[in-house]
Amino acid sequence: MPDLKEKVAIITGASSGIGKGTAVEFAQLGAHLALTGRNQENLQATAKACVEAGTPEDKILLVIGDICEEQVQKNLVEQTVQTFGKIDVLVNSAGIAHLASIETTDMAEYDKLMNVNVRSMVALTQLCVPHLIKTKGSIVNVSSVNGMRAFAGLLAYCMSKSAVDQFTRCVALELASKQIRVNSVNPGVIITDVHRRAGLDEERYAKFLEHSKTTHALGRVGDVSEVAKTIAFLASSDASFITGAQVPVDGGRHAMCPR
Repeated sequence: MPDLKEKVAIITGASSGIGKGTAVEFAQLGAHLALTGRNQENLQATAKACVEAGTPEDKILLVIGDICEEQVQKNLVEQTVQTFGKIDVLVNSAGIAHLASIETTDMAEYDKLMNVNVRSMVALTQLCVPHLIKTKGSIVNVSSVNGMRAFAGLLAYCMSKSAVDQFTRCVALELASKQIRVNSVNPGVIITDVHRRAGLDEERYAKFLEHSKTTHALGRVGDVSEVAKTIAFLASSDASFITGAQVPVDGGRHAMCPR
């Protein structure tokens, strides 16, 4: 198993979905956690799950707020260092989706999505780099198969994830001399609330999941834990010679061309 014992990890978007699953996985592996999200109740539920998974309550820091806000970003980094003395791992997991095409994209929604999915990631990474240099740490960005392949009706989301992938590659090269590794995971369809929040009602979501069995080579959608385990691997010393990589966790979807 990946060795993350007493490693200090910042995880954004930790109040739900892949961020929450990653926090619990890291807790099982002995990490100390700095978790952030907008929903206080959900973030506290994540913390409770992490305690149950093995991380002591005093080794979990919660910073509640919008990761797009500069002060929240600064508070997260400063409080993490004040509490734990260092930063070993940054997991940029916060993200939103929006169902819209070039004809229907609302520019305010576009700006919001780009701020969450890209700009906040760049800003937070920039703040963490001086601390990661000291620990020769690692960064894992949560991208998507949508960053690797084009899909109609998800214009801004696909664009944002392509940006995340290019950001990952560029920063990996820029920080390689400092022994900081930077990688991304590119999930396919994973059971989370992101699709509902993007606008799918229960009936459309059920049909989407059923259709997704045909668009993934393994014939099923994925589980949050499968992505979380990949993130843990990339964050750990088990992946010591991997940087600048985009790792599909998508049941083979990136290799297929169905729609």
